[in-house]
Amino acid sequence: MDIASKSTTPEGDPQPADAAPAPHEPQIIHRSDYTPFPWLVPEIALDFDLGLDATRVVARLTVTRNGRAAPADRIRLNGDGQEPLSVKLDGEMVNSWAMDGHDLILPLSADAHEIEIVTQIDPSANTQLEGLYASNGMLCTQCEAEGFRRITFFPDRPDVLSVYSVTMRGPKAQFPILLCNGNEVASGEDEDGTCWAEWHDPWPKPCYLFALVAGDLVANSGTFTTMGGRDVTLNIWVRAEDLPRTDHALESLRKSMKWDEETFGREYDLDLYNIVAVSDFNMGAMENKGLNVFNTKYVLADPDTATDADFDAIEGVIAHEYFHNWSGNRVTCRDWFQLSLKEGFTVLRDQLFSQDMQGEAVKRIEDVRILRAAQFPEDSGPLAHPIRPDSYREISNFYTATVYNKGAEVIRMMRVLANFGSDSDRFRQGTDLYFERHDGEAATCEDFISAIEDGAGIDLKQFRLWYSQAGTPKVHVKTAHEGDTVTLTLSQLVPTTPGQADKQPMVIPLKIALFDREAGTHGGESLIVLDETEKSFSFNGYAAKPVLSINRGFTAPVTIIRDASREDLVLLAAHDDDPFARYEAMQELVVGHLVAAAMGTLGDGERAAGEDAIATAMGAVLEDSQLEDSMRGELMMLPSQNYLMEQIERADPGAVHAEREGLKVILGTRLADAFHALYDRVEKVPFAGEGARGARKVKTQVLAYAAASDPLKAVELAALQYDNADNMTDRQGALMALCGLDSAERTGRLIDFYNRYQGNALVIDKWFTLQALSLHPNALEHVKALAGHPDFTLKNPNRVRALYMAFAGNPHAFHDPSGEGYRMLADLILALDPVNPQTAARFVPSLGRWRRIEPARSALMRAELERIANAPKLSRDTYEQVARSLDG
Repeated sequence: MDIASKSTTPEGDPQPADAAPAPHEPQIIHRSDYTPFPWLVPEIALDFDLGLDATRVVARLTVTRNGRAAPADRIRLNGDGQEPLSVKLDGEMVNSWAMDGHDLILPLSADAHEIEIVTQIDPSANTQLEGLYASNGMLCTQCEAEGFRRITFFPDRPDVLSVYSVTMRGPKAQFPILLCNGNEVASGEDEDGTCWAEWHDPWPKPCYLFALVAGDLVANSGTFTTMGGRDVTLNIWVRAEDLPRTDHALESLRKSMKWDEETFGREYDLDLYNIVAVSDFNMGAMENKGLNVFNTKYVLADPDTATDADFDAIEGVIAHEYFHNWSGNRVTCRDWFQLSLKEGFTVLRDQLFSQDMQGEAVKRIEDVRILRAAQFPEDSGPLAHPIRPDSYREISNFYTATVYNKGAEVIRMMRVLANFGSDSDRFRQGTDLYFERHDGEAATCEDFISAIEDGAGIDLKQFRLWYSQAGTPKVHVKTAHEGDTVTLTLSQLVPTTPGQADKQPMVIPLKIALFDREAGTHGGESLIVLDETEKSFSFNGYAAKPVLSINRGFTAPVTIIRDASREDLVLLAAHDDDPFARYEAMQELVVGHLVAAAMGTLGDGERAAGEDAIATAMGAVLEDSQLEDSMRGELMMLPSQNYLMEQIERADPGAVHAEREGLKVILGTRLADAFHALYDRVEKVPFAGEGARGARKVKTQVLAYAAASDPLKAVELAALQYDNADNMTDRQGALMALCGLDSAERTGRLIDFYNRYQGNALVIDKWFTLQALSLHPNALEHVKALAGHPDFTLKNPNRVRALYMAFAGNPHAFHDPSGEGYRMLADLILALDPVNPQTAARFVPSLGRWRRIEPARSALMRAELERIANAPKLSRDTYEQVARSLDG
């Protein structure tokens, strides 16, 4: 499953033994308490009589005793908010069942039984968007993590794998298309206007992978022939009016299937692969076996309505869900504590795919930026947890950047350790062994690590600490030079996190290179491994002290603290041949200056020297004729205000904002000629011309500097770019610049944008987001007004995120000293929690950073968290996030 927003933004065993606790006292589930379920369910047959307001479900379960579990004389079938209409055991109606909270308990005496349960649900009333729900006249499902229990009674845990046979029927006028997992066996129509379909999935799967879609849909269809010769029909199902925007999604699917065969040896295993786009969806997409349900955001695209970043995201998310067919479906999780087994591994796979499709250098920088924006703050706050948690109250709260993005980085480190210095792909040997050993099983993170060890021939005993210890390691680097020898002394500190005070040294692989200061070149790349609290590494043959390039390619998800001078950083920013290391040198140069300035520790001389160094490095970036514009655009970006605030123990958002904007003014003024010469060059690149994507990125960055340093010029350029734009990337970039400026052009273009795209929900989401993220001095008031706009609704997660998640990510407005931003977000959480608790809970971490903010604002943030905590009938999702934010 793909979480809904990568840049900001998810149970099985053990089951609670007693009645469900009160919402304010959710039971803690511990990984150490895992026991196998006492019953197997090798087969399940489901019969659906479909309706938007009433759907009748008949579930027939074949159950047998699990010889690997303790014997039991009853079975617990999880439910949520429903009562059975009837229960049969071995064909006979029985009344021996009982309800235990939401769960159905049924006594069983023999070694095998047939259980039939009839339920009825109301999809139209399901605002939580979990289980079976209605979305704009269609029916669809979302069962991960615990949604299947909202459809029928079942052991809702990932280690119960079943073969599914499904029959669906409903009025053809409403549901002419009926889709489910696996392959379609039969379909037809009855004389009364009912249509029906039978589906069978031959591959055993957990219930969280079950999917059903019924509606009036059309498909963009294609085919793919697998490496084994299987012809697979591919369908992208959408509403008729959206069909023209599905070609990119279909081509992305083909590319994903081909890449997975060539890179990981994984072949698709059904005759059909269906993707359905749904406008109401809590997540980004879901990998249900053979029937992926996607948020429309990650399917629909054309140049007029989608940016370059949107096209990339669609390609990456489609790949992610397809790759889950093996890393998640064919091999699934034993329990939800192992979530990173499927998600971390699959994120790495989609990152590697996107690197091959889009270019490795920029993609790696983008992935690290996401990690630092979302996961590093998580790792340093009250919600910190290992990638394999030890406990939880609500599993939906553990669909986190730590599980996904840090999980991917941990497996990427295994890949580096396995492959560095080897002529063979030893990591691939390990993954082949993993799939071979565990195909058709519910596995654990330990199973994966063991397969990599055995397949790659490496020792990962100490490396396993990455799965159990939370926190981002800090690596301090000291460089000494004596004679012709350079000595690097590295030490590591894994910070204290909630529930984990004492940490052991981690295994930290770091790629390094030593640059000759005069020539600006190095003699080769090395891999050093820090696996102790402190360790030294010596290198000979350096008559003069070299410049260290470290953590090249971001080989480890750590914070590097080194003794690099401004001059060293300027050299690396200009000459480092590792794209990430070059980017990192520029970021480090800027971060060091802005953090010191915001904390008031820079004297006038130091401030001037820092500004000069940054201007020199930026000038080299602007004028480097050998640099691709896509990379140039990355190097031009200043670190975000939120990232800068994370570098300060108690940050003053106002001071950080002022210093960052002040630096933009200085750079925009000093380098005005270079910026505008660059703009004039890239502005002439046609939409489909060579390097066009990089040209569009550079244009947006130039407008950002112009908006700070010369607002009148920025208005002129941005308005002209908006009016002449033949694509959404240029139009959105221009409007983004205008949104932060108080001008008539701003108002006119916002009105034009809305009128041009009114009725296109995804583009109107952009309209909300651009205003919520803007640097306009009245952004806070704009967000308040937008919340009352006729197009805003709490019922659609995309629209809520478009306005409020963007606002929470805009420190200029969110951290208004009045505290109004905090009150607005708390009001949203309280209003959204009864409607969609999973989405509501995802807004809590923005308030949960209160300990990292200066005292006056910190008190206001904490007060809003306490107000939420004291609300009656708070959901488990939101309660857990608030409680941990206050107590962690």
